Amino acid sequence: MRQDLRMESVRDVRLLPKAHLHLHFTGSMRSDTLLELADKYGVHLPEALSSGEPPKLRATDERGWFRFQRLYDIARSCLRAPEDIQRLVREAAEEDVRDGSGWLEIQVDPTSYAPRLGGLIPALEIILDAVETASKETGLGMRVLVAANRMKHPLDARTLARLAVRYADRGVVGFGLSNDERRGLARDFDRAFEIAREGGLLAAPHGGELSGPSSVRDCLDDLRAARVGHGVRAAEDPRLMRKLAERGVTCEVCPSSNVALGVYEKPGDVPLRTLWDAGVPIALGADDPLLFGSRLAAQYELVREHHGFTDAELAELARQSVRGSAAPEPVRAGLLRGIDDWLAG
Repeated sequence: MRQDLRMESVRDVRLLPKAHLHLHFTGSMRSDTLLELADKYGVHLPEALSSGEPPKLRATDERGWFRFQRLYDIARSCLRAPEDIQRLVREAAEEDVRDGSGWLEIQVDPTSYAPRLGGLIPALEIILDAVETASKETGLGMRVLVAANRMKHPLDARTLARLAVRYADRGVVGFGLSNDERRGLARDFDRAFEIAREGGLLAAPHGGELSGPSSVRDCLDDLRAARVGHGVRAAEDPRLMRKLAERGVTCEVCPSSNVALGVYEKPGDVPLRTLWDAGVPIALGADDPLLFGSRLAAQYELVREHHGFTDAELAELARQSVRGSAAPEPVRAGLLRGIDDWLAG
């Protein structure tokens, strides 16, 4: 049976048009770029970041998450000037285009870059300018999702939400909530998400990766999420899956990071089929390629290889990513036509 599926699955997934809805800013960096920037600024990189191989990670306990966050922070410290931001964004766009993405929503907490870029507003403007330029240069539809940090005070999240709404006409399309979902209560951030929704932004908090189904439920009930970052642990609760399916809430599933962080032992353990069979919309994402070692097309290859998804099913996954995006209707229509052409070809 598996051999038959492989014979049917002959189309190149890099040519499959798709949307990329879960990619973190620093985590999108190329390894070679990190090495060059570290050398430029005299930043000592630990072997986990300098070896050229994905680091060995496991974040299911606090020590493991601290190590993951420390590596991320070291990499972020190498982004110090506008030209560094421009390079990162341009290269992220180039990688996505290479993987068949026609629409990218890159996620960033501008407060993390503000100290080196002249403040919160200049940091966001530099990021948005870089996104606009990269989009024009590569032809990739590209927007920004501003994310608050759940490790910080909810008042900080409200400030970010107001800022995100202010720049909705400059390329901000959504508002998120990232970092360790085991910390803080989703309802503490309900006012920030209310501000974002009232400003026309899509609500896309993280939930259901390091924590179980209850964190996904909190995203739905307390933050009125239109999408859930990860959400894969919803597979443990049939009633919750029905709610996601009925509401059409897209889960941004990132299989490689699920395995790298120890949420599941191996790719075949990620419950993609369970979510799929329950009718939960899925958008595959790469999360942090710098740390997890694979980008968008590799997620589709993983689903084909380890979950037996046919090309018709992969095409439907791509459609779900497009439908779950904030892309304008002409972009959506073009991508959906391209998906049909890929499958017909």
